[in-house]
Amino acid sequence: MVQARTYRIRGRVQGVGYRYFAQQVALRLGVRGWVRNLPNGDVQAHGEAESEVLDRFRVELERGSSLARVSEVVEEDVAADGRIGSFEIR
Repeated sequence: MVQARTYRIRGRVQGVGYRYFAQQVALRLGVRGWVRNLPNGDVQAHGEAESEVLDRFRVELERGSSLARVSEVVEEDVAADGRIGSFEIR
């Protein structure tokens, strides 16, 4: 069953290729959704996939890109949109 989660990623995650990294991981895992920078320096991601896939996605988000320093990932279950076709950078 497809589930949806949003993630707020905190730390040194802007200006280090983090959104591109998140997109590549999502495409590899088959997660649909999006990722964007927030004005306060955090990054927000929305993913839709099977629960086990979203668990692996979170592990990768916590690891981050080679230049990123992730201090925290806050996860929230949300309603699935179901109309998202791929994973985009916003």
